[in-house]
Amino acid sequence: MALKEEFTKSGEWLFRWRSYLPLLLIVVFLLALASLRHPYGSPPPGGLWEVFCLAVSFAGLGIRFYTGGYVPVGTSGRNVKGQVADVLNTTGVYSLVRHPLYLGNFLIWLGISLFWGLWWLSLIIILILWLYYERIMFAEEEFLQEKFGDVFVEWAEKTPAFIPKFSPWVKPDLPFSCKTAVRKEYSGFFAMIAVFTALKVAGEFFGRGRLGLDWSWALLFGVSLSIYLGVRYLKKRTAWLQVAGR
Repeated sequence: MALKEEFTKSGEWLFRWRSYLPLLLIVVFLLALASLRHPYGSPPPGGLWEVFCLAVSFAGLGIRFYTGGYVPVGTSGRNVKGQVADVLNTTGVYSLVRHPLYLGNFLIWLGISLFWGLWWLSLIIILILWLYYERIMFAEEEFLQEKFGDVFVEWAEKTPAFIPKFSPWVKPDLPFSCKTAVRKEYSGFFAMIAVFTALKVAGEFFGRGRLGLDWSWALLFGVSLSIYLGVRYLKKRTAWLQVAGR
């Protein structure tokens, strides 16, 4: 099998399962616990370092939130089960970078990988995500080029794949919908906070020999859980978060 076909095939498989496969990164974090083991390991940095890591991940979530609030139904950016795109989105964030959602995911995982202060853990996570998203983006763009032809080629020639270029900005066709963004990203927000909280608990136990959470982390987790449950209720039980054409 030629490399192009192999990359496409593996990328399509990863694309279908891309919402779940990053969970396998948990295995890498479990292996890293040996480096934190009290009293011979190195405890996590804590303090301002935790705030920095949260800021990196929130930047990634912010990119996803902002992107999700503009895109209409049927674009190439929010597929779940397979390669489906009725419209090629080239405005807004997509005028700066071709894969903003994957960029957001990368930043989220980067902040998480930095949390324990283990440089080699972050390096492994970065390499895994690089190979992982490279294959997905390759398969996705093969599909888009086949479907949209010269329109895709013209857009790809002036828009970088992963590292944003901040000009020229093309105004989105639709106004920003906060309801749509919340509906799409609320579960990712809670999952991110839950992972950070789990890392905090594990870091305290394995790195410092104590079990528990301080009040600030308990409050952060409690607030995020309340937001998650509230938005989930609105999404499942009401039509308040539904926006026509989104």
